[in-house]
Amino acid sequence: MAWTAISTRNETPPIARGGWLDALRFIVASLIILHHFQAAAPTPLAELINPVFERGGFLLTNFFLIDSGYVLMRVYGGAVGRGAMSPGDFFIKRFLRVYPAHLIMGLGLVSLVVVGAVAGFAPRNPEWFRWDQLPAQLTLTQAFGVPGGLGWNAPSWSISALIGCYLAFPWILRGLKRLGPWTALVGVIGLYLMANQLTHALLGYPVYQMPMGYGFLRALPLFVLGMGLAAFTEKVWVSPKLAGWVGVAAALFLAFVQYFDKHALVSLTCISLIILAAGAIPVVRPSKLVEKLSVLSFSMFISNEVVRIAWFGFANVAIARFGLSEPIQWLLWFGGVAAAFAFAFAFHTVIDQPIQKRIKRGLKGRSGRRATATGAVVSLEG
Repeated sequence: MAWTAISTRNETPPIARGGWLDALRFIVASLIILHHFQAAAPTPLAELINPVFERGGFLLTNFFLIDSGYVLMRVYGGAVGRGAMSPGDFFIKRFLRVYPAHLIMGLGLVSLVVVGAVAGFAPRNPEWFRWDQLPAQLTLTQAFGVPGGLGWNAPSWSISALIGCYLAFPWILRGLKRLGPWTALVGVIGLYLMANQLTHALLGYPVYQMPMGYGFLRALPLFVLGMGLAAFTEKVWVSPKLAGWVGVAAALFLAFVQYFDKHALVSLTCISLIILAAGAIPVVRPSKLVEKLSVLSFSMFISNEVVRIAWFGFANVAIARFGLSEPIQWLLWFGGVAAAFAFAFAFHTVIDQPIQKRIKRGLKGRSGRRATATGAVVSLEG
């Protein structure tokens, strides 16, 4: 191409840890905590500062889903595409990455509610802890039309939806590999717009407002969009300087439009540009701190709602019983936010990371045994 800031001839930088993509994951996970905790403040942040703290959940979820498609495409797309990793192995690897932590946090919340009830502390909102809602959530099936999943650790619906995306990943990958980068980019954008119009016409609301029971159908267009952005990034080189300016401009414009209203499609465009820019900037000096914070982001996401329920369950009782002043209530609120970060770090270090290390060893042994068996079959056939 004539414009040297964008080229299909230059080699695109490989995805690497410790760069802007990792930083974005931690930033978004932190904002998710603020979003979930804001309503528990003495004056909700949506009233005190701006409604974006309340409506920002859709924005952060969109980022999470697009980024998941983008990162998985760039990390696993090559191996799955050339057959070095089977679709089954990919799904098992991704499922085992998210399910153990989800199950532990779900059962932990159940224990918390049961122990609290025995001690005489009933939940302030018992409708969010109905037992008939629990099975679908614990099995991560609530995003596929299975009744249940409301309340409890409610944000896990997006993990449920991603399970379906993991299953679809190899087949979406196969389709994207047949397209050129620009065709893939235009195609995934068109697919999202078409899905948006379809839900408007059939259900009366945009795709990003679909109920939890349709969570998979809400997540899939965004996940595919992320995969399409990655397919574009892998074949089209963008000048790091241009990428940096685009990323900063998109972030500032996103903050600007969100200050006034949701502006869903404009915000979605900004998010896509931010992710594209972050992936186009080479990681010249990887930051170990940023890498660790990024790895921590999953524990932050999966645990913060449980911490919020536990912390403010006790805080609200203390406030009512002792008539605590508003400044003390604010201190309790800030303490709750800090507790969410601290608990996520402890959960990641003590529980999630050791479990994942054991799972990786098991999967590695499984792959080794399969390779040995395959070699034996090839030898016999030869």
